[in-house]
Amino acid sequence: MPVVIVLEGAAPDRLTVAVSPLAELAASLHVLTEHTHHTEHAPWAEEITRAAPAAFRAGLRRFAPLWTALRWRGFYPGLNTPLARLPMDRFAELTAYACVSGYRGFDFGRLPHDPAQAAALRRAASALPAPHPALAEDLLRDPERLRDDLLAFLDLCRSVYFADLWAATEPFLTRAAHLVRQRLADEGAEAALLSLSPSSARPDGPSRVVFDKVHHAVISPARTPLLLIPTRYGAPHLLVKDEPGLPPVVHFPVDAPEIGVTLARSRMLALTDPRRVRLCRLIARQAMTTADLADRLSMTRPQVSRHLRALRDLGLVRVERNGRYVHYGLDTAAVERIGRDVVTALQY
Repeated sequence: MPVVIVLEGAAPDRLTVAVSPLAELAASLHVLTEHTHHTEHAPWAEEITRAAPAAFRAGLRRFAPLWTALRWRGFYPGLNTPLARLPMDRFAELTAYACVSGYRGFDFGRLPHDPAQAAALRRAASALPAPHPALAEDLLRDPERLRDDLLAFLDLCRSVYFADLWAATEPFLTRAAHLVRQRLADEGAEAALLSLSPSSARPDGPSRVVFDKVHHAVISPARTPLLLIPTRYGAPHLLVKDEPGLPPVVHFPVDAPEIGVTLARSRMLALTDPRRVRLCRLIARQAMTTADLADRLSMTRPQVSRHLRALRDLGLVRVERNGRYVHYGLDTAAVERIGRDVVTALQY
């Protein structure tokens, strides 16, 4: 289910790169809540939560649906009004989508006034892990108080950790945003978008870029301007926000993973063939020639060559030339990374 960005007819100024402290706050809250998925930040996350006051830890649990599976739209530019003055119906609608972790099949545009929409929210949230149902009940009971509590928690985040984090992170993100702007100017929108993700592709047909995501969307910057926001603490996730009536946003990691989901899957599948497994076991111990492998595996040289070519194309085999001989060895470091690459790609 890809996200397709159609660039046909889009002027260069339809893609904008910006740095957003609120978006980075959401990314850092995601790390604090799900730090087992972000091992590079795990020590930092554990230290922050351990030293934080009880009110912060309670808020981190209570509001977690706003930055876990579905990132709350209030963290991103485009609402055209500060959160404190956001119309209550709009606040309730956007928060309800976060409580049910999705948009498909839901309409919460009149949530505070429509019992049917309230029932749909309760039903969908009850099927999700805590604290989704509790946050949904808080929203239905008193949306204005919930907004005040959320704003107070975001203020608390700034004093507990985010002011210092942002001071260190803003220059890093500013440089990253400048590089993407430079690429947009020098190479065009297609090249700039492709550089954001190892799971991006340029299909045949009109100018477009496809991101391999778990939801489907078609975005046309010619109709609606597209905003690109870099993140450091959001890595490895690349998020595409495409809510109805709001400008789409691509929240991309500055340090994008090298391996996308397609390559990670192909590497796993390559090692499900028993003949390739036997081949890999041989060249894991020492580099060998095609002729030697064919003899040991009772295969023809063309058969061995086909398997080696497939493994080389996937980056799992290295080649060593020694005089007139070509030896093939297993890249054990690449094999060791398969599990980590798969986890990263699935999150991306």
